[in-house]
Amino acid sequence: MSKLVSDDGRTHITSSLMRESLVDRKVIAKTNSAEEFSIMPDVTLVSIGGQSIFDRGKAAVLPLVTELAAIRESRKYKMVIGVGGGARVRHTIAIALDLGLPTGGVAQLVGAMEEANAVFLNALMAKHGSIVMQREHFWELPLYLESGMLPIVISTPPYHFWEPPPVEDSPLPTHGSDFGLFIHAEVLGMKRIIFVKDEDGLYDKDPKKHSDARLIKKTTLGRLQAEMPEELILDPLLFKSWQNARHVERIQIVNGLRPGELTRALAGEDVGTVIMKEKIDG
Repeated sequence: MSKLVSDDGRTHITSSLMRESLVDRKVIAKTNSAEEFSIMPDVTLVSIGGQSIFDRGKAAVLPLVTELAAIRESRKYKMVIGVGGGARVRHTIAIALDLGLPTGGVAQLVGAMEEANAVFLNALMAKHGSIVMQREHFWELPLYLESGMLPIVISTPPYHFWEPPPVEDSPLPTHGSDFGLFIHAEVLGMKRIIFVKDEDGLYDKDPKKHSDARLIKKTTLGRLQAEMPEELILDPLLFKSWQNARHVERIQIVNGLRPGELTRALAGEDVGTVIMKEKIDG
């Protein structure tokens, strides 16, 4: 049973952090642990790009929906689907900045735009057991999965108006869609994320601009950080945060315009680009 201490005019519960400042570096170091409980380690987060997939319309979306439906029918994999907002997000940000809204207000609107794509996808996938998770109801995800449903979540973290000011000289929210889903996976203890884009993977430079761009098929976080491309298909902040992450072990980028590639990635094949947290052979 915990003991109460009140010898300094305040009441404390006896613990190793009693009377300590939680921003003190020495105190923070004391809380470090090699183990952390994983809530959903057997679940894969599949991110469907807003600009990459949704903005292309039915030519890109419907084949992917067909593939997702087939994956669901196989019952081989537990998934959570994350969606980005695409062009509507950029249009909304342009209007918000024109009106002079603060960074937190812009972040709030971005999440609302992504919810539209979540609803669109759910309308197409509902007969296959999908359900849209309300913005902050993370605790419901295990229940959805155990009930046999396919949860669909938005990408941008629900910071609402508490989005921190960017370090750069810009009012744009620092935490983008890719970073948001990475944090989503990490907090819930997922081991892998598959990003579904409109490219074959991560290149050393933008293949849409450079014909000599080289596809990076397999690498590690450390190796990638040592030679980080200037133009990235994922949020740079994702890789920075991954350094201190405890759960996400594998990030894969696949081409959603190639039918079957997502299925192969879920099966563990090294299609597209594979980035491992730890050292890999080759």
